[in-house]
Amino acid sequence: MQHSSDIAEAIPTPVRGCTNFKLKQLTRRVTRHYERFMDGAGLKITQYSLLSHVVTLGPIGAGELAVRMALGPSTLTRNLQPLVDRGWIEMQPGADARSRIVTITAAGLAQRALAQKAWKRAQLALNEQLGLQRVAALHALIDDCLSHLEDTDD
Repeated sequence: MQHSSDIAEAIPTPVRGCTNFKLKQLTRRVTRHYERFMDGAGLKITQYSLLSHVVTLGPIGAGELAVRMALGPSTLTRNLQPLVDRGWIEMQPGADARSRIVTITAAGLAQRALAQKAWKRAQLALNEQLGLQRVAALHALIDDCLSHLEDTDD
């Protein structure tokens, strides 16, 4: 397996084009790939990720969940609302009037289990389409880049 530094060294310079634009193109295409598989499960890939985080981390304070998912509080609230409306997530009072605890319901656990099968099919199909070595290299490069970029969401 190539390391991200090997990949970076193999790329010719100068780099042309906008990195943000290229990342958005890739993200949109990968999201569409996952969404095709998730359609049958009744979830968007972002909703599946949110349900999965609540299963893994919950019950959890909404603020902590936002931090752990690298989301702003208003984005988290907006993403949680459809899951609350469907009865898959509950928001319970927290330690003070402003805080909320996010928990998954039994219906949410069932929905996540259904969606997990769709996600697995999507992941395996992506691995096959791109090749395991490329997917592993992509993950390594993303992790490496994230470690070099300052988080300015504070």
